[in-house]
Amino acid sequence: MKASRIAAAGAVSGIAVLALSAPAFAHVSVQPEGTAAKGGYATVGFKVPNERDNASTTKLEINFPADHPLASVMPQPVPGWKAEVTKSKLDKPLESHGKQLTEVVTKVTWTAEGKGIEPGYFQKFPVSLGALPENTDQLVFKAIQTYSNKEVVRWIEVPREGQEEPETPAPVLELSAAEDDAHGASDAKAGDDTEAAAQNTAADSAASGSGSGDSSDTTARVLGIVGIVVGAAGVAYGVLAGRRRDSGAAA
Repeated sequence: MKASRIAAAGAVSGIAVLALSAPAFAHVSVQPEGTAAKGGYATVGFKVPNERDNASTTKLEINFPADHPLASVMPQPVPGWKAEVTKSKLDKPLESHGKQLTEVVTKVTWTAEGKGIEPGYFQKFPVSLGALPENTDQLVFKAIQTYSNKEVVRWIEVPREGQEEPETPAPVLELSAAEDDAHGASDAKAGDDTEAAAQNTAADSAASGSGSGDSSDTTARVLGIVGIVVGAAGVAYGVLAGRRRDSGAAA
């Protein structure tokens, strides 16, 4: 009986711990679809869970980092949500693909046109962005989540390395190393393959030409032999005919 009570108490304690720790994992986050390499472009998804049992998430605001402005930001349409893109002028123009940009996207706001994100569900909001900066290892996006009961949760605290995760951490996108070296290696390999293919083609052509020459020589030899045989037959026939004429005259 005592063992059963201890086990029951332990189970209750475990459930309580899980209940208290669950909200720490249910926050707005961002993850790339594939890789997010420095200097490149990527599609990322902002994952928004609903942490409330009595309200739906009806609005999401994502603020883009001002210290690392992005030249291109394009949200993907999400059924049941309306996206609004906000642009701001830059103090210093940003160069992208040979053009000078004087304004960039600083915020994207999604507003639910229906029920939004109901309790027990989450929603992803994909965004294409770039070019990613090369002078940092991560990008911090501050998010604001609004519920149908007018409650607002600000996910704006920047996580610090070596410190505990804040109560309302901002979404952080980790950037991987640039892929220029890999591309260069691929280009070099492609060049080597092309050169090897050209050499093989030249060798095949030479072999083909040699084969044609051998065939021509064989044909010439056969025709020569045939000519000799035909000539010999003609001479033999002429000698035989002459002998017959001589025999007839003597008779």
